[in-house]
Amino acid sequence: MDYDDSIAPTLGRIDAGDPLPPDDRCTAGGASAAALFGVQQPRLAGFLKRRAPAQDVGDLVQECFRRVLASRAYPRILAEQPGAYLFRTARHLLAERRRTDQRHMAADHQSFEERDIAGPDPHAALEARDEMRRVAEALDRLKPKTREIFLMHRFEGLGYDEIAAAKGMSVKGVEKQIAKAMVAVRRARAARP
Repeated sequence: MDYDDSIAPTLGRIDAGDPLPPDDRCTAGGASAAALFGVQQPRLAGFLKRRAPAQDVGDLVQECFRRVLASRAYPRILAEQPGAYLFRTARHLLAERRRTDQRHMAADHQSFEERDIAGPDPHAALEARDEMRRVAEALDRLKPKTREIFLMHRFEGLGYDEIAAAKGMSVKGVEKQIAKAMVAVRRARAARP
């Protein structure tokens, strides 16, 4: 709810049923809390309107008066310059709120670079898919025997000696075929379209 100026003139009055502060806080130097509120409230509200959201002005005014009236120096404040104390209290209150808001903003900040928030990177997914396509094309260009040996080793998990026994060739021959396939795969992965 925004601060409403139309009720400001009625705020200074204390009705018969309203609670009053203790007697030692009601008067000091000929001024009372109600008189202080009646005089200073419109000025303080105007000051706060220029520096805070409209919905917070009423709460800030109330908090300023609460802090001043709760102060042990309240009788001296009334005798000296009550307006100055209220406005200083308002400035301190605004600074506290600003610091609190900054802490909340920092605590709530989440970077879009975090994987949970950003999700998978579509650019990286496209690059990986393109790389897989290039590797598949490179494997397709290999001789059938080289391709088959490479696939047996990489995808079926067979060792060199098992492949050599299955193909009827030496282990050294299997090593050469896998080396040829690895060179082709490395070239395909390094190539950029």
